[in-house]
Amino acid sequence: MSCIHNRPLPCFSASSSSYPRRNGCASFKPRIHCALGGTVAEPKSTTSTEPLLLNAVRGEDVERPPVWLMRQAGRYMKSYQIICEKYPSFRQRSENTDLVVEISLQPWNVFKPDGVILFSDILTPLSGMNIPFDIVKGKGPIIADPISEAAQVEQVREFVPEENVPYVGEALTILRKEVDNKAAVLGFVGAPFTLASYVVEGGSSKHFSKIKRLAFSQPQILHALLQKFTSSMARYIQYQADNGAQAVQIFDSWATELSPVDFEEFSLPYLKQIVESVKRTHPDLPLILYASGSGGLLERLASTGVDVVSLDWTVDMAEGRRRLGADIAVQGNVDPGVLFGSKEFITKRINDTVKKAGKGKHILNLGHGIVVGTPEENVAHFFEVAKGIRY
Repeated sequence: MSCIHNRPLPCFSASSSSYPRRNGCASFKPRIHCALGGTVAEPKSTTSTEPLLLNAVRGEDVERPPVWLMRQAGRYMKSYQIICEKYPSFRQRSENTDLVVEISLQPWNVFKPDGVILFSDILTPLSGMNIPFDIVKGKGPIIADPISEAAQVEQVREFVPEENVPYVGEALTILRKEVDNKAAVLGFVGAPFTLASYVVEGGSSKHFSKIKRLAFSQPQILHALLQKFTSSMARYIQYQADNGAQAVQIFDSWATELSPVDFEEFSLPYLKQIVESVKRTHPDLPLILYASGSGGLLERLASTGVDVVSLDWTVDMAEGRRRLGADIAVQGNVDPGVLFGSKEFITKRINDTVKKAGKGKHILNLGHGIVVGTPEENVAHFFEVAKGIRY
């Protein structure tokens, strides 16, 4: 994909009004001195009152990149830890409307990100598909009866979100009212290959030997399973959008365990199906695709038809922009480990990422989820700096 022009982009600076004085001294004001040459389409001006994140994705003229963080609500926050003490089961926390809303809003109440993501899990639909599972502290997802045979695939039901996860729709509806369009409410789903990986492996995996054995010895069984996940996840995205989600992120976390040729058989066609199905009913719903370790697959990710490709931190943002082309938005991609650094270091990395992304069609984010133990004050600093940047 070639660039449409090579004009230099305007310089960036941080707005001083976003940096309060502490202990009588002005806080550090980051400045990005210049931007890289352009791979980004000319932004369209807008008077839209829609959330900044939606405007940025659609290529409209925005004053700064919107920002939210993956695993935004979670274990690094003291307020979340208090809820965990009271409700130790992850499924209890993620399958109760009131708790889902409370946890989803915790980072919104403290940091005011530009995206408020539903607190849930990509495996949440499994029970409704007749795949028993649990999420055990210290072990992660556990699939009670891993799938390995055609007869088991036949027992997998199509997902009916209205019946199986009504609390998701209820929570999204409440979140839209609470956030009141001051930020975009985000939903999310797991991609077919990633979901299949969990249910075939029986949980998380290091080598993915079971699903690869199935893929390479009995591909028809895996394709049948992938097709069920595909139609179910398309329906789940539509359900989330109908109940308040303004954008939806698709997590294909394990797709990058596949070689490019196998990605083209076992992941790409199903991602395309999901995008095509959703765009038929919700043409204006932004879809974000994330796959960790995706440097070797960027062009293939873009070919799915999603609106945004989320880069992990192993890809240089400027290189990612060049490879993806001007028509697609990007998300990311600060290394989550940066949040363990000094505030000056965090500021520098944010500025570097924004500079390399260029003006417009960029959602500032991490390249993966927040790591447990990340200092909450550093997360606050991340948002403070990010929201002070001006193109």
